[in-house]
Amino acid sequence: METSATYIPGESPVISINGLSKAFGTHVVLDDFSLQLERGQTKVVLGRSGSGKSVLIKCIIGLLPPDAGEIIVLGNDIIHLGHDELDEVRVKIGFLFQSNALYDSMTIRENLEFPMRRHTVGISDKEAESRIIEVLTDVGLEHTIDMMPSELSGGMQKRIALARTLILRPEIILYDEPTTGLDPVTGREITSLIKSIQRQYNTSAIIISHDMKCVKAAADSVAILINGKCYTENTYQALKQSDDPQVKQFFE
Repeated sequence: METSATYIPGESPVISINGLSKAFGTHVVLDDFSLQLERGQTKVVLGRSGSGKSVLIKCIIGLLPPDAGEIIVLGNDIIHLGHDELDEVRVKIGFLFQSNALYDSMTIRENLEFPMRRHTVGISDKEAESRIIEVLTDVGLEHTIDMMPSELSGGMQKRIALARTLILRPEIILYDEPTTGLDPVTGREITSLIKSIQRQYNTSAIIISHDMKCVKAAADSVAILINGKCYTENTYQALKQSDDPQVKQFFE
């Protein structure tokens, strides 16, 4: 299986989640969940709809406070950071939304420029333009720079959303169902692009997905989320060959 980047197990993980728990009233979503992401690694979190995958992502970036546990991102204790400190860490984390979350009233250029103006102090117009051209070239859409999001197909919008994720040169990228809503051909293209980006930038990534073709192609390791816990973790091929009914249900 082709992997997305070379990583060395044993180094300090870029994300370390230990004993994470989160409930909404009496509904327990995460229950003593633990996960490690190594530098340069692509890890897929696989689970049924409503199993807590998106809640996990929101906890990692500090949008939801957990009830218990520890989240260490790039050496920072996310749960106990102040607002400004948390923002500093978030700049190093790219997040590809399932909905793409592009600004409809802005051109592609303005969509990509916005995060730089907000988070990069003192960046010149020349450098900003250079970065925009660079990331658009990386996703194969440099010709769309002055177009509006509404003029692009769903797959093209996904590519632009990925370009915007790359514009701040993050160390970690979190993907929330990156192929959902796309036709099979476009889904394969986005998966291939994700792998290419990982190799080129050597970023670490967590992908939330139930698209098994994406999982098979992109994952160095797959963690299965069941009943709020990391039920098991292994390579795609090892899990596919498992006789455990809890695991087999995802590969049937």
